[in-house]
Amino acid sequence: MAPWIIRLHSHDERALHALVMRRRPRLDRAMRAITHLGDAAVTIPLALAMLLSSLGEADDAGMRAAFALVVSHAVVQLLKRTVTRGRPTMPAGFAALVAAPDRFSFPSGHAASSLSVALGLAVLLPPPVGAVVMAVALIVGASRCYLGVHYPGDVVVGWMLALLAFAAAGTLAG
Repeated sequence: MAPWIIRLHSHDERALHALVMRRRPRLDRAMRAITHLGDAAVTIPLALAMLLSSLGEADDAGMRAAFALVVSHAVVQLLKRTVTRGRPTMPAGFAALVAAPDRFSFPSGHAASSLSVALGLAVLLPPPVGAVVMAVALIVGASRCYLGVHYPGDVVVGWMLALLAFAAAGTLAG
């Protein structure tokens, strides 16, 4: 493995362990709940609703969100099977607080899917509400680290995939 990858993994692991060792029971419950906002059972219906509501409209945010969700999901699955980075190793005395959906962690599908949908909603909703939706998507990504199923780098790359897919959808549509 390349030295820079080893260093990056070392930083990722230290950051994750620092976060995990600061867990609190109330925050554990909140993070377990909020992480589900990135589940396919939530993001797919939201993206479909936005897509259907934007058909024939001048604003194509619903189409862009649906496109970003599909493309980011495909890229996430391709990268997971190509990179094959295992799920995080927890510090002694700690365990992941939720079950991982599969055995590979890079990149985070929850981070990508929640941000893909949030970007579309942020365009469609009034700015203050859109800002809250964006913050929730970022918390969904952070929850994946807190819960012990992703390294911070996994989440950052998931967010980047969502941003790139949403931007690409805008370019293709415009």
